[in-house]
Amino acid sequence: MKVDLEGRTILVTGASRGIGAAIAETLLECGAHVALHWHSEPAACDRLVARFGARACSLRADLGEQAQVRRLWQEVCGWRGRLDGLVNNAAVMPYSAPEGPQTDWARDWDACWRVNIRAVADLSRLAILHFKERGGGRLVNIASRAAFRGDLPDAMHYAASKGAVVALTRSIAKGYAKQGVRAFIIAPGWTRTERVLPRIEAAENAHMLAEIPIGGAVPPREIGNLAAFLLAGLADHATGGTFDINGASYFH
Repeated sequence: MKVDLEGRTILVTGASRGIGAAIAETLLECGAHVALHWHSEPAACDRLVARFGARACSLRADLGEQAQVRRLWQEVCGWRGRLDGLVNNAAVMPYSAPEGPQTDWARDWDACWRVNIRAVADLSRLAILHFKERGGGRLVNIASRAAFRGDLPDAMHYAASKGAVVALTRSIAKGYAKQGVRAFIIAPGWTRTERVLPRIEAAENAHMLAEIPIGGAVPPREIGNLAAFLLAGLADHATGGTFDINGASYFH
């Protein structure tokens, strides 16, 4: 079965690397027009624009600033006149344990709140309003295995923020199903991204990969494939559902 997204316009946040870049590339290969959000590293987005031409649009915004979130949405809608799908992927993952300095703790909780929760909520709200006017649309929110099993002490803020994403997405699915809005959760475990690889491949962290029964971290492309499938409307009755992609490492 071929996933066909031709004619769809989709915004992917955090498309400049890792999971977001893989999702964006997959959607483009399936025929979609994709707005590629980035904050500080445009290189991957530039490569996708060079490869796919007018079907890709690169847009910068600091999602920690609400005014820039609203501007990003306006630019995306202005690009194609409408939006059919939204992938809330962008997130920060700082590390600061309770035993560390209070200033670091406060800074990192604030960053997770602004980017991982508030920006996702604001973009989801704008998407709901937009989709209701146009007979429906689809959201895919990237959560994490950590939302369900917790994380290490220095990543409590990240786990808590992803738990909030799960509750938000389920609420959207339940509240707006009759208006044609579909909302899905993808919850990856350890993923082979440039941000995570150095940590999970460090000798002292060998247990991180050892806990994955399938034998390795998730390839980002698999997350892209799953997002494309959901955005194509091939499983709309799964709205509100969580799609775990963690190599069976649920509770280790």
